[in-house]
Amino acid sequence: MGTPLIQIKDLKKYYPVNKGLKDMFSKEKVFVKAIDGIDLTIHKGEILGLAGESGSGKTTTGEILVRLQDATEGSITIDGHPLDVKDGKLKKSFRKEVQMIFQDPYETLNPRFNVFDTIAEPLRIHGLRDKKVLYEKVIKVLEIAELKPAEHFIFRYPHELSGGQRQRVAIARGIVVEPKVLVADEPVSMLDVSIRADILNLLKRLRQDMGLTMLYVSHDLSTIKYLCDRIAIMYLGKIMEIGPVDEVVANPRHPYTQVLLSAVPVADPDYQKERIIIDDEAPDQINLPVGCRFSPRCPFAQEACTRCDHSFTQVGEDHYHACIFEKEALKPRGSSSV
Repeated sequence: MGTPLIQIKDLKKYYPVNKGLKDMFSKEKVFVKAIDGIDLTIHKGEILGLAGESGSGKTTTGEILVRLQDATEGSITIDGHPLDVKDGKLKKSFRKEVQMIFQDPYETLNPRFNVFDTIAEPLRIHGLRDKKVLYEKVIKVLEIAELKPAEHFIFRYPHELSGGQRQRVAIARGIVVEPKVLVADEPVSMLDVSIRADILNLLKRLRQDMGLTMLYVSHDLSTIKYLCDRIAIMYLGKIMEIGPVDEVVANPRHPYTQVLLSAVPVADPDYQKERIIIDDEAPDQINLPVGCRFSPRCPFAQEACTRCDHSFTQVGEDHYHACIFEKEALKPRGSSSV
């Protein structure tokens, strides 16, 4: 697989909950466990997809990696250097190595900055002041982001750009300092379907041309399959399954992964795809279920699932899942052996 560039171990993020009047005198602290002890490894030059429903903790994981949030516990190592996950103060060198692309291209650009100032700002922060060099670097990175001719865009303001053009500017801003790691949080979810593939292809080329390592966060499994090398499925702060993207999509072993994949639409109108229907309501993140987090919604859950949280089982090369049962043994609740 290659050299691990990012290693995340036992990462936790707990948010304290303000108590109601009746609980004010209780000594017990209450938390929302957004991330509850996950391990992830991302290899140099790899694109890892992190998937799950809203509230799974996937965006929080990305924000902790770029240090927009502090972790409660755990460790992160980037290129062999440990990162203090509880200290929000960072050296400029880290900010240069790890950058993020956000979901909403309409809110991530300062409306008072033109394209030149938006992209040049990170360079200025890192000490580059020469106006000619700044201009040349901005022109170059706009062309890399496929905003051509770059001179046509460089002095435009965000309101003069389309959604796709804004996201390309955001990508250009992220790569202008030549980072090692790029965290992309739902970068195409708010874009028109007609230009999503173009942005995904751009990210692919950036990986190839710049040697970037990426964490791609998305609820859209089809874009993850198109872009990523491996996929990690996250649910209520836990990793349910992880492995090579083609293997996981073709042979999902955890029931939650199977549920997500069954909901992906198929382009062929004549193909009848079996949909796995579950309860729409996820458990309360304050009062999480004992044992497997997915057990209250899982159509295959048995009593054993509610007793303990199952550790990972290897089911293939670099393919792991956290279900107590093998796929062949899964049966809907209430069924019996013949």
